Amino acid sequence: MTTPQEPTTTQGASTHAPPPKPPKPTKRERHRALRQLDEMLERPMIYLGIIWAVLIIVQFTRGLSTLLAALSTMIWIVFIVDFIVRMVLAPYKVAYLKRNWFTALSLFLPALRIFRLARLLRFAAFGREASLVRVVSSLNRGMGALGGLLGRRGFGYVAATTVLVTLGGAAGMYAFEHDVPGSGITGYWTAVWWTAMVMTTMGSDYFPRTMQGRVLCVLLALYAFTVFGYVTATLATFFVDREAASPESDIPDQKGIDALRREVAGLRSEIQALVAATGGPARPPDSQPTA
Repeated sequence: MTTPQEPTTTQGASTHAPPPKPPKPTKRERHRALRQLDEMLERPMIYLGIIWAVLIIVQFTRGLSTLLAALSTMIWIVFIVDFIVRMVLAPYKVAYLKRNWFTALSLFLPALRIFRLARLLRFAAFGREASLVRVVSSLNRGMGALGGLLGRRGFGYVAATTVLVTLGGAAGMYAFEHDVPGSGITGYWTAVWWTAMVMTTMGSDYFPRTMQGRVLCVLLALYAFTVFGYVTATLATFFVDREAASPESDIPDQKGIDALRREVAGLRSEIQALVAATGGPARPPDSQPTA
């Protein structure tokens, strides 16, 4: 009597099927994870953005100590990690990169300085162009941080961002112009005064001589024109409201408008009550009832 033989298996072959691969996250799940990351890191990134802008101003005007330089490098690394994580979680990576290309450029430029690639590539005046990008990107990040902290509306937000742009723009102008022969910007506070004149659209008798200073001057002027319109409208609204609050004014204020609305609502209620008491609205003589 023969005994059944065990099925033979080839050497090295596995008797178990490989475990199934986990399904890839869908675009909706990626979007949900990105939104959760925004909610979790919103407040810390706001504070880091403000500190980063302040460190940039100090670096361009007085230089950073060893401790502050280490702090600046740590914040820069945090920004890079945050950008990479958001890039990985983004459902549409190309669209995300197009929308945040300037942020990516501003994070990439310090790496060139660290790895000395700028010297190898021999870019002319590369350091100044990199500094211009760092100034603009730092101010942009600082304005976004103030927007998250104060809300992107209201006179307080505009005033805070204007102070930040003035101080940061002055730091950039000082870094670009103070060592130019015949420059009128010889100190940081002189640069602050010059930037304040640009922000108030009054101008100054000094014109930037470097290309980077001229580009920064144009950006400051564009911001100043935008904010000047908002400030003008805010001041006009303030004086109009003040005039409307006077009892002798012919301009209706909010209290008068609210009283008029209550009166109209009361008249509407009385009309509806009269219509209900008479059994409904009267039909025109030539109207025929419908079946």
